[in-house]
Amino acid sequence: MSAVRQSGQKMSTRDAYGRALLRLGEADRRIVALDADLSSSTRTEKFGRSYPERFFNLGVAEQNLYSVAAGLASCGKIPFASTFAVFATERALNQIKQCIAYPALNVKIVASHSGFSASGDGASHQSLIDVALMRCLPNMTVVVPADAVQTEQAVAAAAAHDGPVYIRLGKSEVPVVFGQDSGFRIGKAVRIREGSQVTVLVTGTLLGRAMKAAAMAEQEGIEADLIDVHTIKPIDTAAIVGSAEKTGSVITVEEHSIIGGLGSAAAEVLAEHRPVPLIRIGVRDAFGESGDVEQLYRKHGLTAEHILESMRLAAGKKHRG
Repeated sequence: MSAVRQSGQKMSTRDAYGRALLRLGEADRRIVALDADLSSSTRTEKFGRSYPERFFNLGVAEQNLYSVAAGLASCGKIPFASTFAVFATERALNQIKQCIAYPALNVKIVASHSGFSASGDGASHQSLIDVALMRCLPNMTVVVPADAVQTEQAVAAAAAHDGPVYIRLGKSEVPVVFGQDSGFRIGKAVRIREGSQVTVLVTGTLLGRAMKAAAMAEQEGIEADLIDVHTIKPIDTAAIVGSAEKTGSVITVEEHSIIGGLGSAAAEVLAEHRPVPLIRIGVRDAFGESGDVEQLYRKHGLTAEHILESMRLAAGKKHRG
């Protein structure tokens, strides 16, 4: 819990990515950046201005983007290939599967505007199934950072990791939760606060809302074991099982479909190791739609108030048999 250093500052995870990528480029000439004509939005343009000889804009051709990234990786480069999450995972899925995941090439897929980030563009641009698609690919590591600090740490960890990595980023500014000394390990969840009555597993930029809900629950006498599950694959089985054994009930929170994302991953872990009541908060088998992002959060129950309501329900459904 000492890792948490709330300062009131806000920053988008895509902005943090741009900063981290630039820093990596300064330190390692093997780092190359690729984009699909969205470099101002994904924030790879900063890298491109500083290292034009290592920046490749493949245009609106996402399949080619990831095929070229695979080729660069096969020559010893460390490619960071970015576009919107919906285009990366849905338009170029076959290339990611065949050219990157199957040969386990060292490509880092960093996808922005995930979840409801592209709220005004409607269902066509909102990425609500990307984690499910990437998680089912063998050899693929899937990371969903919670804030700017964790994003920078995750990008550095991905560069050091040998193999394909998918990093999911958002457009909106979110609270900076972690301090620079918080550390980051792929596959190792982070306990945000200790509790014994209900486990709350959260992934991505909804962490701040889950923290608010846990603080409100504490005022009602409900102690939450709040865990940031930043790595969906490989998931931290020990952390989930250990917390479930302690609390007897689990909630998952994600800006993603409950099918195939954190909710599904947690359900699989619990079913195999420690069955307890589970409530999944997320998009319930629906497409997105145009609207203000906060309106969409309210519609799909991605608010602190709804998380609190689920915590009350879960606390009353304990099963430790």
